[in-house]
Amino acid sequence: MKGTMTALSARVLVVAAALASAGCTNSATRTASQAGDVSANGWRVLFDGSDLSAWRGFKRQDVPPAWRIEDGTLTFTPAGDGNGGDLITRDQYGDFELTLEWKISPGGNSGIMYKVTEAADRTYETGPEMQVLDNARHPDGKNPLTSAGSDYALYAPPRDLTRPVGEWNAVRILVRGNHVEHWLNGEKSAEYELASPDWEAKVKASKFSEWPGYGRASRGHIALQDHGDRVWYRKVKIRAL
Repeated sequence: MKGTMTALSARVLVVAAALASAGCTNSATRTASQAGDVSANGWRVLFDGSDLSAWRGFKRQDVPPAWRIEDGTLTFTPAGDGNGGDLITRDQYGDFELTLEWKISPGGNSGIMYKVTEAADRTYETGPEMQVLDNARHPDGKNPLTSAGSDYALYAPPRDLTRPVGEWNAVRILVRGNHVEHWLNGEKSAEYELASPDWEAKVKASKFSEWPGYGRASRGHIALQDHGDRVWYRKVKIRAL
């Protein structure tokens, strides 16, 4: 009887250990999905639908009230009372891959900047921008150089790659050294080399020539633009390369 009880106790302990291990695994899985955690393959969630701790306002330490979580999305709603402003990541990135989804209000405009520093007055004075736009209704949509998916005012997409207003658009931005790629809804929308002769010529011929720090930082913040129009972002994640 004693031997039987000992064997039974051993089996109970094995089962308990297995359940504890499974619980730990599930807990780790849950933790890895939370904003700010880095997964095994290097991805870090910047917005998971419930947490804005990875973000702050440009040149401020809090999140501007116009940026809030609504129905699991990171939503900008213009307030007109000084409670807006661009949103930036708390951390800075050099080489990275960024993915997210956006949708824009009718006639709306926003943007995703990268390598943004706070040495200038505005995010776009240092950070190149992937345009977020309602191509069909906004005047910028008439010019490919300023249409959705472009490297704003410098490199145009091959064609309109956007989905209708109200639908989500998938973004991938790849930065490796001086090489930059924009992808919109599974197609490459822009590609360029920072500091290349072609890039330098385009910058010199644009408004960005006024800002010596434009596109020069080796690393910087990711920024989401307050352009005065309602815009939604979700599924925001990044991995350092």
